[in-house]
Amino acid sequence: MPRKHLFIFLILYLISAVGSFTAFSYFKGTESAVVAPETAETQDGDSALAMLLEIDPNAPKDEACPLNGQYFTEVEQQAWAQRRPLFVMIENSVDARPQSGLSRADIVFEAVAEGGVTRYGAMFYCDAQRQDVTIAPVRSARTYFVDWASGFNLPLYVHVGGANVPGPSDALGQIADYGWNMQNDLNQFSIGYPTFVRNYNRLPGKELATEHTMETSTEKLWKVAEEREWTNMSPDRKYGRKTIEGSDWQEGYEGWAYEEEVEKSDEVGQVSYNFWSGYNDYSVSWQYDAQQDKFLRSHGGEEHVDLNNDERIAAANVIVVFSREKGPINEKKHLLYQTTGTGQALIFKHGQAIEGKWVKKDREAELTFVDSKGQEVPLARGLTWISVIPQGNTVEY
Repeated sequence: MPRKHLFIFLILYLISAVGSFTAFSYFKGTESAVVAPETAETQDGDSALAMLLEIDPNAPKDEACPLNGQYFTEVEQQAWAQRRPLFVMIENSVDARPQSGLSRADIVFEAVAEGGVTRYGAMFYCDAQRQDVTIAPVRSARTYFVDWASGFNLPLYVHVGGANVPGPSDALGQIADYGWNMQNDLNQFSIGYPTFVRNYNRLPGKELATEHTMETSTEKLWKVAEEREWTNMSPDRKYGRKTIEGSDWQEGYEGWAYEEEVEKSDEVGQVSYNFWSGYNDYSVSWQYDAQQDKFLRSHGGEEHVDLNNDERIAAANVIVVFSREKGPINEKKHLLYQTTGTGQALIFKHGQAIEGKWVKKDREAELTFVDSKGQEVPLARGLTWISVIPQGNTVEY
């Protein structure tokens, strides 16, 4: 290369290097402003930065949620109408607490996974439209949660693998048999990053084992569903040469009955129960707050709060379902619970206790609650928490 050309090349290189360094220094200096801008708080405590919808604070809340009857704005209703509910498996190991997202669930199922350790099947739909809700830690599928999810017309079932020992507890085998992998199954094993992320820092100052770290969010999950065309409309299904056209997930779904008039009482100030005797870390108590007209949750002797917003879990309905427990049935200590037929139930709402029964005719039927006369019990509007405990256990109230 001639000296003249070499000199010009060196001059251009130096100009480029200085320019790059200057730009890098500038953006590095402004990184905190770009990555973590100041957030404002809305009237209900939500972060304005994370708000997804423009909701007029004076807009009427007259759109009933199909899952729990709670009223929302028309803007939120229009958003959820394009989607179907998420049914997410969330763990409850002591080392994983507090969980992220439960305060924004519409319905929560709770039962022992194995070894006395409970797990949640949390449904996110109506109360998760205005914000992208972080959900963690996500864990594996269990057959009885699959059965309960089946009563909601193919919700998006979210999990990280699952029980797969051949036999009646084989949740992954059942998901395949039901054809969910082509309709509504969001298994982390088939999706991965960035929808699911291992966040080892989700609980600052606490060293977490890998199984307690899986994190996702409602919007990430709905994005994958949309890409797979699993929207509010179920996909077309082929049976041999016959094609069955998809339909809106709410078609044929009736949901629960809700009260027309609210009657408060102070007869039940607290509700408490255990899943397994001696496993006090998973014992549950609910304290009725008449001002909120909600039951406030504690477990393991501590208030149960949501890591996302530090809100205490507050349920409009607390329902205790008594079910036949079987197991452990294999080397993985998997359990089985009766999910169809009928059994005893206690329904707590507005400071009242109602002795009744749960009814679920088959796997795909809706779970309903009836009184001593066989009439469906109208529920309060809002978060409904269903704890499934073994028959014979005692509930104190």
